[in-house]
Amino acid sequence: MGGVTSSMAAKFAFFPPNPPSYKLVTDETTGLLLLSPFPHRENVEVLKLPTRRGTEIVAIYIRHPMATTTLLYSHGNAADLGQMYELFIELSIHLRFFVVLCSYDYSGYGQSSGKPSEQNTYADIEAAYRCLEESYGAKQEDIILYGQSVGSGPTLELAARLPQLRAVVLHSPILSGLRVMYPVKRTYWFDIYKNIDKIPLVHCPVLIIHGTSDEVVDCSHGKQLWELCKEKYEPLWLTGGNHCDLEHYPEYLRHLKKFISTIEKSPSQRYSSRRSTDPFEQPRKSTGVFEVARKSTDRREKPRKSTDRPEKLKNQTNNMDKLEKLRISFDQLERSRRSVDCHKKSRKSINHQLERARKSVDRLDRIRTG
Repeated sequence: MGGVTSSMAAKFAFFPPNPPSYKLVTDETTGLLLLSPFPHRENVEVLKLPTRRGTEIVAIYIRHPMATTTLLYSHGNAADLGQMYELFIELSIHLRFFVVLCSYDYSGYGQSSGKPSEQNTYADIEAAYRCLEESYGAKQEDIILYGQSVGSGPTLELAARLPQLRAVVLHSPILSGLRVMYPVKRTYWFDIYKNIDKIPLVHCPVLIIHGTSDEVVDCSHGKQLWELCKEKYEPLWLTGGNHCDLEHYPEYLRHLKKFISTIEKSPSQRYSSRRSTDPFEQPRKSTGVFEVARKSTDRREKPRKSTDRPEKLKNQTNNMDKLEKLRISFDQLERSRRSVDCHKKSRKSINHQLERARKSVDRLDRIRTG
Protein backbone atom coordinates (compact mmCIF):
# COMPACT_ATOMS: atom_id res chain seq x y z
CA MET A 1 0.00 0.00 0.00
CA GLY A 2 2.85 2.35 0.91
CA GLY A 3 4.57 1.77 -2.44
CA VAL A 4 1.34 2.50 -4.29
CA THR A 5 0.79 5.71 -2.35
CA SER A 6 4.38 6.77 -2.93
CA SER A 7 3.97 6.14 -6.65
CA MET A 8 0.74 8.16 -6.70
CA ALA A 9 2.44 11.02 -4.86
CA ALA A 10 5.29 11.00 -7.37
CA LYS A 11 2.85 11.12 -10.30
CA PHE A 12 1.02 14.05 -8.75
CA ALA A 13 4.29 15.84 -8.03
CA PHE A 14 5.91 15.89 -11.49
CA PHE A 15 4.42 17.38 -14.65
CA PRO A 16 7.27 18.13 -17.09
CA PRO A 17 6.09 20.12 -20.13
CA ASN A 18 5.52 17.81 -23.06
CA PRO A 19 6.96 18.61 -25.49
CA PRO A 20 9.77 20.70 -23.94
CA SER A 21 9.49 24.42 -24.57
CA TYR A 22 13.03 24.75 -25.93
CA LYS A 23 15.70 22.92 -27.88
CA LEU A 24 19.40 22.65 -27.19
CA VAL A 25 21.61 23.64 -30.14
CA THR A 26 25.33 24.17 -30.66
CA ASP A 27 26.56 27.37 -32.26
CA GLU A 28 28.64 26.41 -35.31
CA THR A 29 31.00 29.36 -34.95
CA THR A 30 31.71 29.38 -31.21
CA GLY A 31 30.78 25.82 -30.25
CA LEU A 32 28.64 27.20 -27.41
CA LEU A 33 25.39 25.58 -26.30
CA LEU A 34 22.32 27.73 -26.87
CA LEU A 35 18.66 27.57 -25.93
CA SER A 36 16.56 27.75 -29.06
CA PRO A 37 14.53 29.84 -29.97
CA PHE A 38 16.03 32.42 -27.58
CA PRO A 39 18.67 34.84 -28.88
CA HIS A 40 22.18 34.40 -27.50
CA ARG A 41 23.18 36.76 -24.70
CA GLU A 42 26.82 37.41 -23.82
CA ASN A 43 26.20 37.04 -20.08
CA VAL A 44 24.24 33.77 -20.35
CA GLU A 45 25.95 30.39 -20.39
CA VAL A 46 24.14 27.13 -21.16
CA LEU A 47 25.60 24.00 -19.57
CA LYS A 48 25.08 20.24 -19.47
CA LEU A 49 25.93 18.75 -16.10
CA PRO A 50 26.29 15.07 -15.15
CA THR A 51 24.65 13.94 -11.90
CA ARG A 52 25.61 11.19 -9.46
CA ARG A 53 22.53 9.21 -10.56
CA GLY A 54 23.69 8.96 -14.15
CA THR A 55 21.49 11.63 -15.74
CA GLU A 56 22.60 14.80 -17.52
CA ILE A 57 20.80 18.03 -16.76
CA VAL A 58 20.65 21.36 -18.57
CA ALA A 59 21.53 24.49 -16.58
CA ILE A 60 21.89 28.19 -17.32
CA TYR A 61 24.24 30.65 -15.65
CA ILE A 62 23.44 34.39 -15.90
CA ARG A 63 26.33 36.49 -14.69
CA HIS A 64 26.79 40.14 -13.73
CA PRO A 65 30.27 41.54 -13.01
CA MET A 66 29.12 43.62 -10.02
CA ALA A 67 27.25 40.83 -8.22
CA THR A 68 28.75 39.16 -5.15
CA THR A 69 25.99 36.65 -4.35
CA THR A 70 24.77 33.67 -6.37
CA LEU A 71 21.09 32.69 -6.51
CA LEU A 72 20.52 28.98 -7.28
CA TYR A 73 16.91 28.78 -8.46
CA SER A 74 14.91 25.50 -8.39
CA HIS A 75 11.79 26.16 -10.48
CA GLY A 76 8.26 24.91 -9.93
CA ASN A 77 6.23 22.10 -11.41
CA ALA A 78 4.91 21.97 -15.00
CA ALA A 79 7.68 24.32 -16.14
CA ASP A 80 11.12 24.09 -17.72
CA LEU A 81 13.98 26.49 -18.46
CA GLY A 82 12.37 27.65 -21.70
CA GLN A 83 9.21 28.78 -19.91
CA MET A 84 11.24 30.39 -17.09
CA TYR A 85 13.91 31.97 -19.30
CA GLU A 86 12.38 35.44 -19.75
CA LEU A 87 11.61 35.65 -16.01
CA PHE A 88 15.22 34.75 -15.18
CA ILE A 89 16.53 37.43 -17.55
CA GLU A 90 14.20 39.98 -15.98
CA LEU A 91 15.25 38.96 -12.45
CA SER A 92 18.91 39.17 -13.38
CA ILE A 93 18.36 42.71 -14.70
CA HIS A 94 16.51 43.90 -11.58
CA LEU A 95 18.91 42.13 -9.21
CA ARG A 96 22.06 42.69 -11.28
CA PHE A 97 24.02 44.40 -8.50
CA PHE A 98 22.97 41.72 -6.02
CA VAL A 99 23.11 38.27 -7.58
CA VAL A 100 24.39 36.01 -10.28
CA LEU A 101 21.50 33.73 -11.22
CA CYS A 102 21.76 30.02 -11.91
CA SER A 103 18.92 27.58 -12.66
CA TYR A 104 18.56 24.06 -13.99
CA ASP A 105 16.02 21.58 -15.32
CA TYR A 106 15.26 18.49 -13.25
CA SER A 107 15.91 15.06 -14.73
CA GLY A 108 13.14 14.40 -17.28
CA TYR A 109 12.35 18.13 -17.65
CA GLY A 110 13.20 20.16 -20.74
CA GLN A 111 16.26 18.64 -22.42
CA SER A 112 17.58 16.96 -19.25
CA SER A 113 17.85 13.20 -19.53
CA GLY A 114 16.30 10.60 -17.23
CA LYS A 115 12.98 10.56 -15.41
CA PRO A 116 11.72 12.91 -12.72
CA SER A 117 11.78 11.55 -9.18
CA GLU A 118 12.40 12.85 -5.70
CA GLN A 119 15.88 11.32 -5.47
CA ASN A 120 16.81 12.51 -8.95
CA THR A 121 15.95 16.10 -8.07
CA TYR A 122 18.27 15.86 -5.06
CA ALA A 123 21.09 14.71 -7.36
CA ASP A 124 20.15 17.46 -9.85
CA ILE A 125 20.53 20.32 -7.37
CA GLU A 126 23.78 18.81 -6.08
CA ALA A 127 25.19 18.83 -9.61
CA ALA A 128 24.23 22.48 -10.08
CA TYR A 129 25.70 23.41 -6.69
CA ARG A 130 28.97 21.58 -7.40
CA CYS A 131 29.23 23.40 -10.73
CA LEU A 132 28.92 26.76 -8.95
CA GLU A 133 31.71 25.82 -6.54
CA GLU A 134 34.09 24.09 -8.94
CA SER A 135 33.57 26.00 -12.21
CA TYR A 136 32.66 29.48 -10.97
CA GLY A 137 34.39 29.61 -7.59
CA ALA A 138 31.20 30.37 -5.66
CA LYS A 139 31.49 29.91 -1.91
CA GLN A 140 28.82 28.34 0.24
CA GLU A 141 28.44 31.47 2.36
CA ASP A 142 27.71 33.55 -0.77
CA ILE A 143 24.96 31.30 -2.17
CA ILE A 144 21.20 31.75 -1.77
CA LEU A 145 19.02 28.73 -2.53
CA TYR A 146 15.66 29.65 -4.06
CA GLY A 147 12.93 26.99 -4.27
CA GLN A 148 9.56 27.50 -5.93
CA SER A 149 6.68 25.07 -5.24
CA VAL A 150 8.07 21.56 -5.87
CA GLY A 151 11.51 23.21 -6.04
CA SER A 152 11.26 23.81 -2.29
CA GLY A 153 11.92 20.06 -1.88
CA PRO A 154 15.44 19.85 -3.35
CA THR A 155 16.17 23.33 -1.97
CA LEU A 156 15.52 22.33 1.65
CA GLU A 157 17.19 18.93 1.20
CA LEU A 158 20.41 20.70 0.21
CA ALA A 159 20.03 23.63 2.63
CA ALA A 160 19.77 21.26 5.61
CA ARG A 161 23.27 19.98 4.73
CA LEU A 162 25.02 23.31 4.12
CA PRO A 163 25.83 24.88 7.51
CA GLN A 164 27.39 28.06 6.05
CA LEU A 165 24.74 28.87 3.45
CA ARG A 166 23.95 32.57 3.03
CA ALA A 167 20.14 32.29 2.86
CA VAL A 168 17.07 30.44 1.56
CA VAL A 169 14.00 31.74 -0.30
CA LEU A 170 10.88 29.55 -0.41
CA HIS A 171 8.31 30.61 -3.00
CA SER A 172 4.86 28.97 -2.59
CA PRO A 173 6.52 26.04 -0.77
CA ILE A 174 4.95 22.71 0.21
CA LEU A 175 5.00 21.03 3.62
CA SER A 176 5.31 17.66 1.88
CA GLY A 177 4.00 15.95 -1.23
CA LEU A 178 1.28 14.06 0.58
CA ARG A 179 0.12 17.13 2.51
CA VAL A 180 -0.67 18.90 -0.76
CA MET A 181 -3.30 16.23 -1.46
CA TYR A 182 -4.45 15.25 2.05
CA PRO A 183 -4.60 17.17 5.35
CA VAL A 184 -2.49 14.57 7.20
CA LYS A 185 -1.21 15.52 10.65
CA ARG A 186 1.94 13.40 10.74
CA THR A 187 4.73 12.36 8.40
CA TYR A 188 4.52 8.95 6.75
CA TRP A 189 7.56 7.07 5.53
CA PHE A 190 6.23 6.92 1.96
CA ASP A 191 5.73 10.69 1.70
CA ILE A 192 8.01 12.77 -0.54
CA TYR A 193 9.70 16.13 0.02
CA LYS A 194 9.27 16.14 3.78
CA ASN A 195 9.99 19.86 4.07
CA ILE A 196 8.16 20.07 7.38
CA ASP A 197 10.87 17.88 8.93
CA LYS A 198 13.82 19.54 7.19
CA ILE A 199 13.10 23.25 7.74
CA PRO A 200 14.22 23.14 11.43
CA LEU A 201 17.63 21.88 10.23
CA VAL A 202 18.30 25.04 8.20
CA HIS A 203 20.52 27.49 10.09
CA CYS A 204 20.52 30.50 7.75
CA PRO A 205 17.90 33.27 7.24
CA VAL A 206 14.76 32.05 5.43
CA LEU A 207 12.35 34.22 3.45
CA ILE A 208 8.95 32.71 2.64
CA ILE A 209 6.69 34.14 -0.07
CA HIS A 210 3.16 32.79 -0.54
CA GLY A 211 -0.10 33.96 -2.08
CA THR A 212 -3.14 34.02 0.18
CA SER A 213 -5.39 32.71 -2.63
CA ASP A 214 -3.13 29.87 -3.75
CA GLU A 215 -5.40 27.11 -5.09
CA VAL A 216 -2.61 24.57 -5.67
CA VAL A 217 -0.64 24.80 -2.42
CA ASP A 218 -2.63 26.43 0.36
CA CYS A 219 -1.02 29.42 2.05
CA SER A 220 -1.08 27.46 5.33
CA HIS A 221 1.91 25.46 4.01
CA GLY A 222 4.06 28.58 3.82
CA LYS A 223 2.86 29.87 7.20
CA GLN A 224 3.57 26.60 8.98
CA LEU A 225 7.05 26.39 7.46
CA TRP A 226 7.73 29.97 8.56
CA GLU A 227 6.75 29.08 12.14
CA LEU A 228 9.29 26.23 12.07
CA CYS A 229 12.19 28.35 10.76
CA LYS A 230 15.17 28.76 13.07
CA GLU A 231 16.18 32.14 11.65
CA LYS A 232 13.01 33.83 10.45
CA TYR A 233 12.92 36.77 8.09
CA GLU A 234 9.82 38.92 7.58
CA PRO A 235 7.59 36.79 5.28
CA LEU A 236 5.63 38.10 2.32
CA TRP A 237 1.97 37.03 2.23
CA LEU A 238 0.65 38.42 -1.05
CA THR A 239 -3.06 39.13 -0.68
CA GLY A 240 -4.98 37.59 -3.59
CA GLY A 241 -1.83 35.95 -4.97
CA ASN A 242 -2.23 32.55 -6.63
CA HIS A 243 0.30 29.81 -7.25
CA CYS A 244 1.90 31.08 -10.48
CA ASP A 245 1.50 34.85 -10.51
CA LEU A 246 3.44 36.19 -7.51
CA GLU A 247 6.24 37.66 -9.67
CA HIS A 248 3.74 40.14 -11.13
CA TYR A 249 3.15 41.83 -7.76
CA PRO A 250 5.36 44.93 -7.21
CA GLU A 251 5.80 43.90 -3.57
CA TYR A 252 7.49 40.67 -4.70
CA LEU A 253 10.55 42.30 -6.24
CA ARG A 254 10.77 45.02 -3.57
CA HIS A 255 10.71 42.47 -0.75
CA LEU A 256 13.20 40.16 -2.47
CA LYS A 257 15.63 43.06 -3.03
CA LYS A 258 15.28 44.12 0.60
CA PHE A 259 15.96 40.59 1.81
CA ILE A 260 19.08 40.13 -0.33
CA SER A 261 20.37 43.57 0.64
CA THR A 262 19.85 42.77 4.34
CA ILE A 263 21.64 39.44 4.30
CA GLU A 264 24.53 40.89 2.29
CA LYS A 265 25.12 43.38 5.09
CA SER A 266 24.97 40.70 7.78
CA PRO A 267 28.27 39.15 8.94
CA SER A 268 29.36 36.15 6.91
CA GLN A 269 31.05 34.67 10.01
CA ARG A 270 27.67 33.42 11.25
CA TYR A 271 28.75 29.85 10.65
CA SER A 272 32.46 30.06 11.45
CA SER A 273 32.19 27.01 13.72
CA ARG A 274 32.89 24.58 10.89
CA ARG A 275 33.30 24.45 7.14
CA SER A 276 31.74 21.60 5.20
CA THR A 277 34.36 19.55 3.37
CA ASP A 278 31.83 17.50 1.45
CA PRO A 279 28.40 19.14 1.63
CA PHE A 280 26.60 16.17 0.16
CA GLU A 281 27.45 13.75 2.94
CA GLN A 282 25.01 13.61 5.80
CA PRO A 283 26.24 15.69 8.75
CA ARG A 284 27.52 12.56 10.49
CA LYS A 285 27.43 10.23 7.50
CA SER A 286 24.24 8.66 8.77
CA THR A 287 24.32 5.75 6.33
CA GLY A 288 23.85 3.17 9.05
CA VAL A 289 27.58 2.70 9.45
CA PHE A 290 29.32 5.16 11.69
CA GLU A 291 32.89 6.23 11.20
CA VAL A 292 35.41 4.85 13.66
CA ALA A 293 34.82 7.16 16.54
CA ARG A 294 37.37 9.75 17.31
CA LYS A 295 38.48 9.86 20.91
CA SER A 296 35.22 10.17 22.70
CA THR A 297 34.26 13.58 23.89
CA ASP A 298 32.48 11.86 26.74
CA ARG A 299 35.67 10.02 27.74
CA ARG A 300 38.26 12.62 27.04
CA GLU A 301 41.96 12.06 27.45
CA LYS A 302 43.34 12.89 30.83
CA PRO A 303 42.45 16.52 31.22
CA ARG A 304 45.14 19.02 30.62
CA LYS A 305 45.89 21.50 33.37
CA SER A 306 42.83 23.59 33.89
CA THR A 307 42.42 26.59 31.68
CA ASP A 308 39.39 27.63 33.69
CA ARG A 309 41.63 28.85 36.58
CA PRO A 310 44.57 30.61 34.92
CA GLU A 311 45.40 32.67 37.99
CA LYS A 312 45.82 29.60 40.13
CA LEU A 313 47.96 27.99 37.47
CA LYS A 314 50.10 31.11 37.30
CA ASN A 315 50.61 31.06 41.06
CA GLN A 316 51.48 27.39 40.96
CA THR A 317 54.02 28.08 38.23
CA ASN A 318 55.61 30.90 40.26
CA ASN A 319 55.82 28.66 43.31
CA MET A 320 57.41 25.91 41.28
CA ASP A 321 59.96 28.40 39.92
CA LYS A 322 60.82 29.49 43.46
CA LEU A 323 61.19 25.91 44.64
CA GLU A 324 63.37 25.14 41.66
CA LYS A 325 65.61 28.11 42.48
CA LEU A 326 65.81 27.03 46.11
CA ARG A 327 66.64 23.49 45.03
CA ILE A 328 69.42 24.78 42.77
CA SER A 329 70.77 27.00 45.59
CA PHE A 330 70.63 24.09 48.00
CA ASP A 331 72.44 21.86 45.50
CA GLN A 332 75.09 24.50 45.02
CA LEU A 333 75.46 24.88 48.78
CA GLU A 334 75.66 21.12 49.19
CA ARG A 335 78.32 20.91 46.52
CA SER A 336 80.23 23.74 48.21
CA ARG A 337 79.96 21.99 51.58
CA ARG A 338 81.14 18.75 50.10
CA SER A 339 83.99 20.62 48.45
CA VAL A 340 84.98 22.18 51.81
CA ASP A 341 84.73 18.79 53.51
CA CYS A 342 86.85 17.29 50.81
CA HIS A 343 89.33 20.13 51.22
CA LYS A 344 89.41 19.53 54.96
CA LYS A 345 90.01 15.87 54.39
CA SER A 346 92.80 16.74 52.00
CA ARG A 347 94.33 19.04 54.58
CA LYS A 348 94.07 16.32 57.24
CA SER A 349 95.68 13.88 54.88
CA ILE A 350 98.54 16.27 54.14
CA ASN A 351 99.01 17.06 57.84
CA HIS A 352 99.00 13.35 58.61
CA GLN A 353 101.61 12.73 55.94
CA LEU A 354 103.73 15.64 57.20
CA GLU A 355 103.40 14.37 60.75
CA ARG A 356 104.56 10.92 59.63
CA ALA A 357 107.47 12.48 57.77
CA ARG A 358 108.41 14.60 60.78
CA LYS A 359 108.35 11.51 63.04
CA SER A 360 110.48 9.70 60.51
CA VAL A 361 113.06 12.53 60.60
CA ASP A 362 113.04 12.55 64.42
CA ARG A 363 113.61 8.80 64.46
CA LEU A 364 116.50 9.16 62.00
CA ASP A 365 118.06 11.87 64.19
CA ARG A 366 117.81 9.63 67.22
CA ILE A 367 119.51 6.77 65.41
CA ARG A 368 122.38 9.05 64.29
CA THR A 369 122.94 10.47 67.78
CA GLY A 370 122.62 7.13 69.42
